[in-house]
Amino acid sequence: MALILNEEQKMLKDSANEFLAMNAPVEQFRSLRDNNYQAFDEELWQEIVEMGWTALTIPEEYNGLDFGYVGLGQVMEEMGKSLTKAPLFSSIVLAGTALVNSTNQGLKSTWIPALMNGTKRLAFAQDEQSYFDPSNIATTAIETAEGYVINGHKKMVVDGAGADGFVVVAKTDEGEVGLFLVDANCKGMAITTEVLLDAGTYAQVEFKDVNVGSSQRICETGKGDELLNLINNTAAICLAAEMLGMITEAFGQTVAYLQERQQFGKRIGTYQALQHRAAKLFCEIELCKSIVIKALQGLDESAVNLDELASLAKAKLGETIKIVTNEAMQMHGGIGVTDDVNIGFYFKRARVAQRLFGDYNYHLDRCARLNGY
Repeated sequence: MALILNEEQKMLKDSANEFLAMNAPVEQFRSLRDNNYQAFDEELWQEIVEMGWTALTIPEEYNGLDFGYVGLGQVMEEMGKSLTKAPLFSSIVLAGTALVNSTNQGLKSTWIPALMNGTKRLAFAQDEQSYFDPSNIATTAIETAEGYVINGHKKMVVDGAGADGFVVVAKTDEGEVGLFLVDANCKGMAITTEVLLDAGTYAQVEFKDVNVGSSQRICETGKGDELLNLINNTAAICLAAEMLGMITEAFGQTVAYLQERQQFGKRIGTYQALQHRAAKLFCEIELCKSIVIKALQGLDESAVNLDELASLAKAKLGETIKIVTNEAMQMHGGIGVTDDVNIGFYFKRARVAQRLFGDYNYHLDRCARLNGY
């Protein structure tokens, strides 16, 4: 398949760009940060729901648009450009993927419409270490006569504060991975919130003898590892799309600064050394665009090499976003580290995004292993 967008996908991208420019510019990100690190704007979230973005990957049987991940990826890219804070990634990309691919029809019929309509929000609770390692799960779900008892601790839960429930990854009695939908009000849960470098709110969740019914298990026995892998692949690819938006916007702001900033009576963009550095970044960004769209197409087509495509996208975008934001900060000079300009927001957000769901080293190693090295 050609690495280009069709007309409908282009229209979606253009409409997302226009909507976010009007309703969620970077100034709104600054305002949320200054308002005691508010997680997101509820009014904007409802407008996003009305735009249909939450329905893009939802099957038609649940009144979704079934538009595909290439389309959702364009929205994520545009949100990356404006640093939009909204629970689209946590509720739709993470929890939505878990439920859409679940075999539990009861949970699907109850939660998918609620997620799509924005009346409920779910967060994905997987990480337990200070680094990403989906194979290292210590949280347990012990089967009882009534269901399961969950014990454990989760870190870096995106949009965990204020979520109505959690998709929890735990090890069952059989030693296999199980995914469970746990209500946020369950007895035995303790939720604490912390703000990281990117001004985003992330939760830590403690589970102490939390009882959930058997009907709350998302996947059937023996399917947990497969579903978890799909969720992580989807997360890596959609994060790569968001990072692409951050990269292109940070680069664009830097080029604009080079064209206007004067030093020694000349615009600094006329200096050949800076032109060469900018040209190198441009080439890297163009390569990233192809990698991201190929990975998004792989999601829509259920590609057999989806593992490799996901890790290639996350590794390359993680490497490039670090280079681009470093260069952007340096080319802006001293003003870049102040709060007077927006480029610092991209630098900080990049540091968190590149580590979420596996950093460059994790995914590069995964690619090597997939290819027999």
